[in-house]
Amino acid sequence: MKKNIAILLVSVLGMQLAAQAQRKVNELTLTYDASISSGSKEPKLADAFDGHIKTIYIKGNMSRAEIASALFSSAAIHDSKSGTTVVLKEVSGQKLLTRMTSENWAETNKRYDGITFANTSDTKSIAGYNCIKAVATFPDGSTFTVYYTADIVPENKDYEYMFKNLNGLPLEYELVQGKLTIKYTVSKINMNPVPASKFDIPTSGYREITYEDSKKLNASN
Repeated sequence: MKKNIAILLVSVLGMQLAAQAQRKVNELTLTYDASISSGSKEPKLADAFDGHIKTIYIKGNMSRAEIASALFSSAAIHDSKSGTTVVLKEVSGQKLLTRMTSENWAETNKRYDGITFANTSDTKSIAGYNCIKAVATFPDGSTFTVYYTADIVPENKDYEYMFKNLNGLPLEYELVQGKLTIKYTVSKINMNPVPASKFDIPTSGYREITYEDSKKLNASN
């Protein structure tokens, strides 16, 4: 009986220490460096997109995900409270704005629905944080790997659709998109307040197109 009580106390103490170590944050800026490979002898497309920067800003229920490369830039400003999103794109001299309903946003990210994460015994340090390697599995059985830290957990779990069920912050992960494999590794973590202006929607300078037209445009590229 005493042995069982001791085990229980150790378990409770461990959970308390883990909860104390875990830091929930309301504001956060993440910067990821991207490297891309195509597995082709002529990786022109990979070379064109290699080295792009992905930056995520989180402030309360608002988030902004930016991608900047030599060829294009984009930003998705998402309101997790309303579920709505505004996407800004600049490519080939065109500046386009698309407003998305919560249903549009869910449709765009439907491939990430039902993702499960299984921890492995592998760990490594990234940006000074101890990270656990997890295998993410899509409903169709395909997988990708992610290293995440449980030390930081954003209060806004909707900032990145595919990681909303991950119990921590992804600091490195690989995704396969068509013939490209994209590896994102965090290079900077900033927990200072994020300017509210990051979530302002432009009132000029962009041509607004509908969600349906944006899908046609993406399909043609």
